[in-house]
Amino acid sequence: MSTKEQIEELKNAEDLLIVAHNYQIGDIQDLADFIGDSFGLAQKVNELDVTNIIFCGVDFMAESAAILNPEKRIILPDLTAECPMAAMVDIDELRGYKEKNPKTAVVSYVNTNAETKAESDVCCTSSNAVKVVKSLDNQKVLFLPDKNLGHYIKRFVHDKEVDVWDGFCATHDKILPDDLRRSMEEHPDAEVVVHPECRPEVVDMADYVESTAGILERAKRTKADEMIIGTEKEMGYRLKKEVPDKKYYFPADPTCTNMKKITLESVLESIKTKEPVVGVDEEVAGKAVEPLRRMVEIGRG
Repeated sequence: MSTKEQIEELKNAEDLLIVAHNYQIGDIQDLADFIGDSFGLAQKVNELDVTNIIFCGVDFMAESAAILNPEKRIILPDLTAECPMAAMVDIDELRGYKEKNPKTAVVSYVNTNAETKAESDVCCTSSNAVKVVKSLDNQKVLFLPDKNLGHYIKRFVHDKEVDVWDGFCATHDKILPDDLRRSMEEHPDAEVVVHPECRPEVVDMADYVESTAGILERAKRTKADEMIIGTEKEMGYRLKKEVPDKKYYFPADPTCTNMKKITLESVLESIKTKEPVVGVDEEVAGKAVEPLRRMVEIGRG
């Protein structure tokens, strides 16, 4: 029996569900009970009526799920599946900024660790970042850690001063204007849709800017037969599966190696052992839960 078949057999007999981010490999997407972006997964885990959730993503996503659902076992098959961008926030530097700017609202992208969320007023995802910042009464906002998403927010928020942290997603940041331009020349009829974590000059070249959930919805709506997609290449698997009548091109072949640390073998082991469970310090979780809840309440953009 293959690893995939063993997972199918075991998961159907257990009190558990598998959720997976859009950047997971195709085999894991096939096994997942729910696939989504950061926002969709945060909502879905909250709704699931099971004890054990195998979370196929990276550390900050599983932490968020654990904070919002302390009564559930959130199991991350490989604890080394970390988000480098989340690690770009120095917590002492953030606390120092807050001391100097006490009236500034701290908006943290969901791509941050629990300690950063605990120092924040509200969290957001790429799909609702603009909406979250606009909802605040504060005249000054610190957005962290993704400078590219921060600059994207500033395009739409003109009545506030928005400070932007100097972090970035290496996967999206590696998509360069020349890569996109080359793909556009090769596929002149293709619609161009990029993630807001891309560089501002790449965003300038796109027809649409969307989260991964938004990219999927755009693919379902557009009349274009071809799409150039500016995000992690595994998104192509879901697109081809759910909207198979189009062609998709991924400039620079962007890959998140940390997402790929979740393997069929590690998922199978997690189902068997119900480990490793993601733990968050109780005090930190208590402070981080409200910013996350506000994110969910505000909803998508």
